[in-house]
Amino acid sequence: MINRIKGTQDFINLELFNFIVAQAKTHLTEYNFQEVATPILEPTELFKRTVGEHTDVVSKEMFTILQHGEHKDEEAICLRPEHTAPMMRAYLENDLYHSMPAPWKAFTYGPMFRYERPQKGRFRQFHQISLEIIDSSNISEDVRFIGMLDSFFKNKLKLSNYALQLNFLGAPEDRARYRLELVNFLQQINAQICETCRVRKSKNPLRIFDCKSPTCQAAYEAAPVITDSLSSESKTEWELLQQQLALLSISFVYKPTLVRGLDYYNKTVFEFVSTDLGAQNSFCGGGRYDQLASLIGAKQDYPSVGAGIGIERLILLLETQASNLNLPTKPALIVILPLTPAQTTMALLLAQELNHKNLCIDLLLEQTSVKSMMRKANRLGAKFALLIGESEQQAHVVTVKNMVNGTEEIIKQVELASYLLHSV
Repeated sequence: MINRIKGTQDFINLELFNFIVAQAKTHLTEYNFQEVATPILEPTELFKRTVGEHTDVVSKEMFTILQHGEHKDEEAICLRPEHTAPMMRAYLENDLYHSMPAPWKAFTYGPMFRYERPQKGRFRQFHQISLEIIDSSNISEDVRFIGMLDSFFKNKLKLSNYALQLNFLGAPEDRARYRLELVNFLQQINAQICETCRVRKSKNPLRIFDCKSPTCQAAYEAAPVITDSLSSESKTEWELLQQQLALLSISFVYKPTLVRGLDYYNKTVFEFVSTDLGAQNSFCGGGRYDQLASLIGAKQDYPSVGAGIGIERLILLLETQASNLNLPTKPALIVILPLTPAQTTMALLLAQELNHKNLCIDLLLEQTSVKSMMRKANRLGAKFALLIGESEQQAHVVTVKNMVNGTEEIIKQVELASYLLHSV
């Protein structure tokens, strides 16, 4: 028996998955976003340049594909670990800065891949809805973007037990200034922190805040705060961001240790979290990335803001309240039961005709006893069972059994479609 790969899952019931995607498509269309699709395979170099070589995503978690034979000298490729860099690549490669009015608002959804330790809400193949606003430097765009996400979770998905966490990383100069302060602080508490944080101290010091060690987290409570290192211009933007969110009645919690795990972020960073998810409590995260285009190789920057929404984590949140959602109803099922092989051809013709009328039809071709077939129709959740025996075949009629109330009617074949269309 061959089993699925560790860290992956089979979606046997896609009802909530499809509901989330459908609601997202509707919501984002209302905000003038365009749906796009990019490849699952991307150049490894794309993520080394943008996400950062010393991030966990690039250094530990990417699934890279080894080239063999005549292809071994081709560029290294990988399964995409995130979607923002590919969206910016697509924007640049397709010259959308010439053909589309700014800002370009786009979204997509699909699988991402990271080699992580599987646990609740975390998979090696996981699915995200990714949305980006490319080529807008206005901080009010961040406010509008965050408000759009908050509205989606609150109004479309009916979530209530969640919080928006917010921080501001400032411009690259602010971040460089803060980095010096942080490294100096870490030098003073070097003996108190774990080995992983000691490595991060020299390679990517802001990532120390992602450490899960209680000892480290306790030590970092005394760490300098990045918003204290902001320039006057950045401080004005940070204050405007908070003021406009408050004016739009969007509640948030200031979290000074929120830095996000990817190097390309600057200024606004945020996460939507829920205590219902346990340790992996974030179900949406994003922020501003003003220098991403130049990291990819563009001649100029296209300031942008984006986010990724974890579909699996939203499913975990919605499973307990599915009854409160406006889930699409399944069409009424009609099952055709030819009672002997002699009625199979008639059943096939009848099923074809009813399918052409957009009715939901199943056909039981393995004839057993009538009682056994009726039990199967009941297990399938049929609303009607259409019985065709020798007498029905000769008279060109069908016995229609209502599986809800148990009543039966004899209906002429030529009238059957009309009868069912008015009854389901």
